[in-house]
Amino acid sequence: MSKADNNSLVSVQLKTLVNLAKPAALLKLHHSAIRSGQSGGYISRFKGRGMEFDEARPYQPGDDIRNIDWRVTARTGKTHTKVFREERERPVFISVDNRPAMHFATRGVFKSVQAAKIAALLAWTAQLKGDRIGGQIHTDTLCQEVKPQNGKHAVLRFFNALINTRSAVTLDMTLERTLARLVQHARPGSLVYIISDFRGLDQKADHHLAKLSRHCDVVLIHIFDPLESHLPEKGRYRFTDNQRDIVIDTGDSQRILSYQHHYQQRLDTLQHTAKKLGLLFFQCSTTDNPVEVLR
Repeated sequence: MSKADNNSLVSVQLKTLVNLAKPAALLKLHHSAIRSGQSGGYISRFKGRGMEFDEARPYQPGDDIRNIDWRVTARTGKTHTKVFREERERPVFISVDNRPAMHFATRGVFKSVQAAKIAALLAWTAQLKGDRIGGQIHTDTLCQEVKPQNGKHAVLRFFNALINTRSAVTLDMTLERTLARLVQHARPGSLVYIISDFRGLDQKADHHLAKLSRHCDVVLIHIFDPLESHLPEKGRYRFTDNQRDIVIDTGDSQRILSYQHHYQQRLDTLQHTAKKLGLLFFQCSTTDNPVEVLR
């Protein structure tokens, strides 16, 4: 394998993300298809989605009293109601986990590379549909948001943020804090994709997911390496991040069972959270073809 090929397994280049535009055009993902992917019938619970405030006018019999503009009413002394106009595009917000644990794989590509490719496919698909594209990239020390905008320049702006993670003061950006920021930045009515290995998912993180799901459609995409679900056959295996080494002895059957049980518990918790909140959930391993996973 050449050096360039090897680099593509552990890091992602702008050219790689740009070249995913062509396969993305064949995906034909639609928001209605995403919603129908839920188990059972699914009717959007977000009243007023895709509607943007246009003006206030005097109240007329039959107007929804929930749309009364109380500020204008108080200022003029006459009851006014808000008039909305339909938005032509929908914000698509893609949150990508780029923490150290994502820079890992025993086969295929790094989890971070797989996450970036899926994010690129989703961004191109949204752009082709005419939606606004924005997102969030977070590491263990920073969290960067990209405001949703239209067009190819918005996609490229998101890609640049994805591959050029800027330096920042050291912050403890846990998954819970990242989701808290996501609640603040993803405007109501958005389609939100969260691409992560979901390490650190806890009750506080669940709380933010619940708040997000009240106003947005949310899709959870779980990225994992096969080793995380099952340890290899008996033997001693060395792993390194070029700073620390760890040796795992898989000859201990109890250790293997405990390891697999711990992973299954994390996965069950994630799936339970998705089902409880009505979120779409699917998985992608480091060996999967991301185009086929989305298809």
